[in-house]
Amino acid sequence: MTQSSQAPTAPQPEAGGALSAVYGPVRSWRLGQSLGIDLLLSDSICSFRCIYCQLGKIHRPTRQRAIFVPTDKVLADLAASAWDQADVITFSGNGEPTLALNLGECLEEVSRRTAKPTIVLTNATLLGDPAVRGDLARADRVFVKLDAASDRGLAIVDHPVEDPSDTRSPIAGIVDGILAFRRDYRGYMAIQTMVMPANLTELDGLCELYARIGPDEIQLNTPLRPVPRAWYRESRGNHGGPAPVPESHLAVLTREQARAVEKTVRERTGIKVVSVYQPE
Repeated sequence: MTQSSQAPTAPQPEAGGALSAVYGPVRSWRLGQSLGIDLLLSDSICSFRCIYCQLGKIHRPTRQRAIFVPTDKVLADLAASAWDQADVITFSGNGEPTLALNLGECLEEVSRRTAKPTIVLTNATLLGDPAVRGDLARADRVFVKLDAASDRGLAIVDHPVEDPSDTRSPIAGIVDGILAFRRDYRGYMAIQTMVMPANLTELDGLCELYARIGPDEIQLNTPLRPVPRAWYRESRGNHGGPAPVPESHLAVLTREQARAVEKTVRERTGIKVVSVYQPE
């Protein structure tokens, strides 16, 4: 029996409809042509409410895992997609993919059916859960978000959903989870940081955390794309042209600031650094 047939399933208003859990391929500055897998689909669902979120608004802020899209539907949508045109297959979509209980099952099946490298983009809030770490271990690459080194910085930029059962500070819980995952994971792990004027003061602390965690790569980004003021499903991909909802432009780093940050991180950590301003 597959996980999707035995685990509790969250309400899915449009289950079985025309909506696809697979989108793209879309162009990624880090990954080339990336086919997206959306294990959330029916709504925007996340354990963060980031000020720069390209989804515009998280309708269901939560830390509770469930099955939002049955595995059978994901695989049917994959078969109908242009997956053969993709360089990689990325699990991201309309929020935090580790909230999907069938993440591990989908990773395994997608990898088996396509032989394409699989990547998961995660905000790392659930990495304290061994089951989540086990699911992520099936991915070829995992990119974890780390935008702050303090609880204050985390609250300003990411607005995490609190876990009342955790006595640690929010940032300590996230870092401990990343460290636990890094210790056992045999794939390629990168840390993604969205650097903005709002969190530049976190840079010293972030460099200390980068060095402590020891990822394979640090990816520095800044919100060059405007942020939608409301959620619409197409925002899960690297959409082009005007959005169907109002958008806001956030304060971003200048090219000179980005280069200075990149230089600082590289010198302080000795870890490979890539930047949205200088993609490979």
